Amino acid sequence: MSRSPTLILLMLVGSISPLSAALETAEIVAPPGTIVRWAGEGIEACEMDGRVWTPLGGACLYPIDLLRSDPLVDVGRRRNGSLEGARIRIADYPYPVQYITLENDSQVNLSESDLRRVRAEQKRVAGLWDSIGAPAFELPLASPLRNRGAGGRFGSRRFFNDQPRSPHSGVDYAAPAGEAVFSAASGRVVLADDLFFSGRSVFIDHGDGLVSMYFHLSETLVETGDQVGRTEQIGRVGQTGRATGPHLHFGIRWKGARVDPELLLSAPEALPGLP
Repeated sequence: MSRSPTLILLMLVGSISPLSAALETAEIVAPPGTIVRWAGEGIEACEMDGRVWTPLGGACLYPIDLLRSDPLVDVGRRRNGSLEGARIRIADYPYPVQYITLENDSQVNLSESDLRRVRAEQKRVAGLWDSIGAPAFELPLASPLRNRGAGGRFGSRRFFNDQPRSPHSGVDYAAPAGEAVFSAASGRVVLADDLFFSGRSVFIDHGDGLVSMYFHLSETLVETGDQVGRTEQIGRVGQTGRATGPHLHFGIRWKGARVDPELLLSAPEALPGLP
């Protein structure tokens, strides 16, 4: 009797042994914020950090958070009923420092009311990363802009008016105000709102823990709860929120990890790969 992929995964969740007990057969050094690919025939399930999921395109894809503190990451894959283990060593933080000057100092030194607003918004957004369900996307993802240039600043350690702030967890694309912005894949809009730092923003859940983000829009064309298709227009480029000029901030969270979105805009075979 044949079993569905979902049933196989549920069976494996209870049967996979700790990765520390698996024989480590492969190792790779990778920068934070990347995605590591481990391809092979007959992969039934992938594991990292106690989570188990189904492979995509015949490979396990392991997202490594931009600010992951553990220098060693043990990962696994199940093939033919056996668990194979591997290790990812996190390289030194490779990203540059970025200094930004804002004329509006109130966007750097927040008032008490703005702080309350930001904390409430952060709490709302933090609940979006627990995405579950089957993937509704294909790799590579579609470009969020029709004429996308080189994206930049992912991982940059930022100083606003000489004050340190969180690293930049997305990529910025220079584009004229009003240019159309498109969904990178099919999914459900889990938040469309005007937020303090990111301005008019759209968050889309694509299943499998993948959430895409589109910030600083001048206009949003979707609402929370909407279903959208791949390459469907969801807004227009702007400079709302904390921005020094019109551009699109495009971000990705995958299984909670902040990863470089441009990695998912190219063929998966180009990702760093375990042997």
